[in-house]
Amino acid sequence: MSIQTAKRLETVEEYYFSKKLREVRALAASGKPILNMAIGSPDLDPPREVIEAIQSSVVQDGAHKYQSYQGIPELRIEFSEFYKMNYGVELDPENEILPLMGSKEGIMHISLAYLNEGDEVLVPNPGYPTYTSVTKLVGATPIFYDLKEDNGWEPDLETLSKKDLSRVKIMWINYPHMPTGARGSLKTLEKLISFAREHNILLINDNPYSFILNDNPTSILSIDGAKEVALELNSLSKTFNMAGWRVGVVSGSKDKIEAILKVKSNMDSGMFLGVQKGAIGALKMSGNWFSQINTIYKERRQLIWKLASLLGCTYDKTATGMFVWAKLPEGINAVEFIDNILYQNSVFITPGDIFGSNGKGYIRFSLCVTKENIKEAIARFEKEQTQFAKNNIVHQKS
Repeated sequence: MSIQTAKRLETVEEYYFSKKLREVRALAASGKPILNMAIGSPDLDPPREVIEAIQSSVVQDGAHKYQSYQGIPELRIEFSEFYKMNYGVELDPENEILPLMGSKEGIMHISLAYLNEGDEVLVPNPGYPTYTSVTKLVGATPIFYDLKEDNGWEPDLETLSKKDLSRVKIMWINYPHMPTGARGSLKTLEKLISFAREHNILLINDNPYSFILNDNPTSILSIDGAKEVALELNSLSKTFNMAGWRVGVVSGSKDKIEAILKVKSNMDSGMFLGVQKGAIGALKMSGNWFSQINTIYKERRQLIWKLASLLGCTYDKTATGMFVWAKLPEGINAVEFIDNILYQNSVFITPGDIFGSNGKGYIRFSLCVTKENIKEAIARFEKEQTQFAKNNIVHQKS
């Protein structure tokens, strides 16, 4: 007997990496020496203080009971201190901060809290695919707005304002931007706040990359009046190498946090105490931690730039974040390109197409790869080029 699935599943496909990684794992299982340079999952360890915090917490009284839906007060206070110290943003830990089990769940919670069937959502192109899939799953309609290289991967708000925005309820932005690494200036964020206010749109900045290779961490909530129209998602996944811990936060005005809590409190029963204690340990870290991990990422990025050049790509050396966004030579199909090098060279890189139509012709390298593995990838392509040159010489002589 076959039970029919919900119609909402007809609007989405399985996440690209969920499918592709099965293929990659199968190749590795068959003996292929796969180098995965596609996924933004930090390979470095969290701070020692984080590990010690979770270890000591598991023997505390009540550690294994249900926890507060809002997170323990100590965690919310620490998020508040973190925002004040690093972004200059004042947040009331009592009602303007809501810890999340990863910011990805926050995208769903916010969408469920604010979107009705038929509402429209402004989604960046290129951008994080989850914005689109969650929008569709809740019955709303994604409206893609262009981000293009010749405009610094920032929205053309003048052009966007000329469209019919009467049904738009939410606008997703993401600065520093993934996948392009565009920093997003304060001036741009100010314009976005004004745009959201003018069109009565809830603006949400997804901000997990602000400390990765970025000397000027910025929060949209630092702009005067931002809390009236904006929320911000943040995460410990990239900043503190805690991707598997699933710790994030949404911040904003009391009324918006209360709306999201209505959804969240019906979805889970609180975050494990040990994870919260570990998060507190991370948030207490000083700027030395950021310098330490960024030193490693800078070294890796230099090697990724070399690899990208070897593949004939161009890239922006002023970009920030955990990835290198590289443009392929004109006319090359990125999906076919990455499949070819996956099967011929056993190197897995992300095609830009999965981030939207404006990602066509681009590929994305992750910095979550050891220097040794990046050097190995470079060696494979250098060997291939040397062999091609030798074969060409022989062909010319014959």
